[in-house]
Amino acid sequence: MTERAKFSGRIGFILAAAGSAVGLGNIWRFPYLAGKNGGASFLLIYLLFIAFICFPIMTAEIAIGRKAGLNAYGSYKKIGSGSWGSVGILGIIIGILVLSFYNVVAGWAFGYFIEIVFSDLLSVKDYGTHFAHYVADPSDNLFFSMGFMILTALIVSQGIQKGIEVANKIMMPGLYILLIALIVYSLTLPGAMKGVEFYLIPDITEITRHTFLDGVRQAFFSLSLGMGALLTYGSYLHKDQNIVSSAAIITLADTMVAFLAGLMVFPLVFSAGQSPAEGPPLVFMILPKIFQDMGPILGRIVGGSFFLMLCFAALTSTISMLEVPTAYLVDEKKLPRKKTVWTLATVVFIMGLPSLLSQGTKGFDMLNKLSFYHGRDFMTFISDLADMGLTLSGFLLCIFVTYRWKLFNMHEELAIGSPGYMSSGLHHFINFSIRIICPIAMGILFTMLMLEKFFGLDNIF
Repeated sequence: MTERAKFSGRIGFILAAAGSAVGLGNIWRFPYLAGKNGGASFLLIYLLFIAFICFPIMTAEIAIGRKAGLNAYGSYKKIGSGSWGSVGILGIIIGILVLSFYNVVAGWAFGYFIEIVFSDLLSVKDYGTHFAHYVADPSDNLFFSMGFMILTALIVSQGIQKGIEVANKIMMPGLYILLIALIVYSLTLPGAMKGVEFYLIPDITEITRHTFLDGVRQAFFSLSLGMGALLTYGSYLHKDQNIVSSAAIITLADTMVAFLAGLMVFPLVFSAGQSPAEGPPLVFMILPKIFQDMGPILGRIVGGSFFLMLCFAALTSTISMLEVPTAYLVDEKKLPRKKTVWTLATVVFIMGLPSLLSQGTKGFDMLNKLSFYHGRDFMTFISDLADMGLTLSGFLLCIFVTYRWKLFNMHEELAIGSPGYMSSGLHHFINFSIRIICPIAMGILFTMLMLEKFFGLDNIF
């Protein structure tokens, strides 16, 4: 029997797991949610959720994977037996759903990088109109999205060490270098300090129900929790590695990218006199105008660097999402990795076509405004469905660890590679979070998402 692949060491695991967590959620989604929810007020709530909910769940998810040494389905089934494998299947399905629309948005970023560096994006007169036409035109958009999926499959098909680990060792440092360089530039602009004040000085009057809802959704989505990615990566981790400190570093690395992304975006936005509350179009409609105002040379350099960074962030996440179903089929069905990866990539790309075509493509009006989903488009429907699935998966993970695997067994696994873990008292915090805080928070979030998104009861709470 062939020995299951492992990461070469701790650094390889941390970079890969951090790469899974760091993605479009940090650089695209976080800034616009922060802008919409009062800047510093949202940042404060987000950091609280990261510490008290996401870190404990991440630690537990990695521990499950390393203990079982199998994919998401196999790990739950091996440790929990019976029907617990269905929790792993839920995570795999959610990951596929997320990847199907995530790859479309990654294609937009890839296309903007190509256009700003090699074409005439900086000569556009109206970026709002341009973006609407861009996402509605399936020709280039289809090509860029397909290219991104092919690149993802190429990396995953090479395996854990030669593919996923090597790619993250290149892209993660590159992402940080680009991000820091852009921050240094943005802070030199006139009016930049207004953006810094908006982002770092909280106003508690800005905190609303939506601040909490968006904060916990962003924290959970950003760290790739609930979709089996970190569990799968944990299954490739050597027994002598310290899970707790690794999870802390991964959480910090992901949170720092989100924090730094805001520190880059808001000085740019305020220096250009734009509103920080523009929502999802912030990256694709507001920032290109700012890059245009920098001039043809500097704008191409800064704008190209920004969208290259966005592509790096997206790619480190798409490879982890594709690895989750790949690991399942390789472990459980004994299928060859390369053939499995390319088959899955093709299936997921086809699954993403309705999301791609739902952004205004002529002849696909039925996808643009879904009658059963309050007139929202298909991509929004899949995104909201995935968010609900992630929260449900997180809730079930807490139930599994508390009542089936048992917390003392989890702590026993966490103590391997971390001799001082039990004496540190950290296990008391993780206990309290997994048993009480996390399931309550996930249960409330799941209920609120269902009532708001699927029943239109936005003001019930």
